[in-house]
Amino acid sequence: MLQKIIDTQAIVSQATVARHSQHTVVIFGEVLFDDFPDGAVLGGAPFNVAWHLQAFGMHPVVISRTGNDAQRERILESMQRWGMDTIGIQTDPLHPTGRVAVHEDDTGHRFEILPEQAYDYIHPTIARMVELSVHPRLLYYGTLAQRNKISRRALAALLRSASVPRLLDLNLRAPWYDTRLINRSLESADIVKMSDDELAVLAKSLRLRGNDPIAHGDALVKRYALDRILVTCGDKGAWLLDKQGMLARESAPAGEITIVDTVGAGDAFSAVYITGMLLDWPIYISMQRASTFAAAVCGVRGATPQNPAFYQRFKKEWGLPV
Repeated sequence: MLQKIIDTQAIVSQATVARHSQHTVVIFGEVLFDDFPDGAVLGGAPFNVAWHLQAFGMHPVVISRTGNDAQRERILESMQRWGMDTIGIQTDPLHPTGRVAVHEDDTGHRFEILPEQAYDYIHPTIARMVELSVHPRLLYYGTLAQRNKISRRALAALLRSASVPRLLDLNLRAPWYDTRLINRSLESADIVKMSDDELAVLAKSLRLRGNDPIAHGDALVKRYALDRILVTCGDKGAWLLDKQGMLARESAPAGEITIVDTVGAGDAFSAVYITGMLLDWPIYISMQRASTFAAAVCGVRGATPQNPAFYQRFKKEWGLPV
């Protein structure tokens, strides 16, 4: 109870100075550290998306929860240095800041996601107070932070009160999802982004009609009354299908890319696509820029480049303030 009072008072005081922007996006979900063999890197799909959005001049408000530990201080310091709003980062007195062990081999990377982390206990009332204070234009959420009923309630509270488009970024991570969670997440979404592997999982678990990915995507859009789906296909690019049946494809960027790791490539794609939504870019432009940026992120360690210079080339090419 004491923790709830302290957190609520902090939200009330911060809400008076919270920025209101036509580019505000509420980002719900996990903030954690990806533990690579050579060191820990700040991450979590929702946080990665927020990090890029901030770099591109948007106003992401991350709603998450950390432990009362040294990792929390590192997260807040990084966010403040990057200019990010910290109003939505709750403190948990019992559970640690999230951590994922990343194991690499010849086939790529494998995630070992630990249970009982602070982001599993996002407080519903506090989360909703943050959302109401910042007036977002978009609500972004994923699936991992829904594995615990407490954080599921927090997301449900946001979904009930948000009268803005909802973008679901699936990020399916075994064993932390089931068909019921997938159904519930899809039923609340307007836009869904996934990888081609995740679409294959949905086709099987939801028994989607059709014999190819496009047919499966069309069945998904119709069954859940979605506005559109975005499907990333690694080095083969990405495609989009909307409720009118319009299909847009984007090939992978030409030229050689030195891949350091592919962690966060999908999150990079999501961030640029969201930026395009907020700035009213044509769909084909958003898709092209999202694919180009996702490829570039594969050339650095981790999902959140720490040097602002990494973003300057893209901002200049895209006509964003630098």
